[in-house]
Amino acid sequence: MKILVTGVGGQLGYDVCKVLDARQVENKGVDLVDFDITDAEATRNYIVTYHPDAVIHCSAWTAVDKAEDELDTVRAVNTEGPRNIAAACKEIGAKMLYLSTDYVFPGTGDQFYEPEDLTGPLGAYGATKLGGELAVKQLLDQYFIVRISWVFGKNGNNFIKTMLRLAETKNEINVVCDQIGSPTYTADLAPLLCDMIMTDKYGTYHATNEGICSWAEFAEEIFRLAGKQVKVNHISTSEYPTRAVRPLNSRMSKDKLEQAGFARLPHWKDALQRYLKEIESDQ
Repeated sequence: MKILVTGVGGQLGYDVCKVLDARQVENKGVDLVDFDITDAEATRNYIVTYHPDAVIHCSAWTAVDKAEDELDTVRAVNTEGPRNIAAACKEIGAKMLYLSTDYVFPGTGDQFYEPEDLTGPLGAYGATKLGGELAVKQLLDQYFIVRISWVFGKNGNNFIKTMLRLAETKNEINVVCDQIGSPTYTADLAPLLCDMIMTDKYGTYHATNEGICSWAEFAEEIFRLAGKQVKVNHISTSEYPTRAVRPLNSRMSKDKLEQAGFARLPHWKDALQRYLKEIESDQ
């Protein structure tokens, strides 16, 4: 099998290519320097020429607050980009795996969202990612949509790196405690995506590390494992206003993964421990 991976410069694309290389699966990681996914002709030409058996689409606009003020640009990347890739995949008969987000849900209540539950994004980022989902579903039968949340990986910026940076100059920080979800370690997610793309178990899935926490609890565990003496003050979302509304409930059920024969990811605390060792070894 030959696989094209978009967003190789990001956290997830980097790890997906790393796993495919380790498994000796022919692949090519691409980014904006190779072609612009918002350009339908350039996207078609690149994909048709490379002619992969599958595309794992990891690239996206993820600056959630900035998205509120740059809707046209965000829509071009998160909705039209996937549409362009899906159209090219359809032309050559390739499978497509599209990475989506917890932000497609309204984030109310305390239930675990199932993959088929009604969506209802709260802002531009979620709306455009949902638009990408719908474009893929509209054009393809051979697709996987995988929703993830609270992503962290070696190759890029994330909440953990921000917390560690703050720990260098602060001994006390405020972190919201009423947004509940599950972190996702790209080194754990990447093997699952590579397993999935080899199958014909098409559909929409949720894939995060096991266990749930608040951002404040996540921060406390980061500092505990990193040996940093930083006090975390638990504050409400209303005390920390942001440009984009965040979902309070990002709990997502992974039952469908198991039903399809895929293994669940390890617990987020285990993932965090391994991640801290990974980034420490690079310093």
